[in-house]
Amino acid sequence: MVSTRISGARAVVFLAVVLSGCAGQSHPMNPSELNDFADRYAAAWSGQDAARFATFYAENGSIRVNDGEPAVGREAIAALAQSYMTALPNMIVRLDSLTIVNGKPHFNWTLLATNSGPGGNGNRIDISGYEEWTMSPEGLIEESLGHMDSEEYQRQIEFGAPEE
Repeated sequence: MVSTRISGARAVVFLAVVLSGCAGQSHPMNPSELNDFADRYAAAWSGQDAARFATFYAENGSIRVNDGEPAVGREAIAALAQSYMTALPNMIVRLDSLTIVNGKPHFNWTLLATNSGPGGNGNRIDISGYEEWTMSPEGLIEESLGHMDSEEYQRQIEFGAPEE
């Protein structure tokens, strides 16, 4: 797993940006804890256990992928995650970096998989994107706004990822 760590003087700046840039938001995690959370979150996306994945969200948390309808609540979040896990049973979500943009954590990821679930065609998927998180006071995700190139994702589902 590849990730960018925040440490030393950068950690102090990181924490100051997070705390000052989030009016009304509580961030109970220090940079090390947030990095650990992101590592575990990536592993949960990759782990084929949608219910476990949903525990990273507040009870009434939400996730939205691009302009889709948000999945609200852990049951709906688990159902959304399961749809990806079923279609892409060998899915690996890799944490590329964790950045702070406008005071919010951005979980930057790469998804590697094969479209080999029911009705799948065996095409390889290799796509990157990010999730913009709003964290709850309990240190869980209250809202995740996911962003990826949906046209490229659909193209890869149909024809496979470009060869490197």
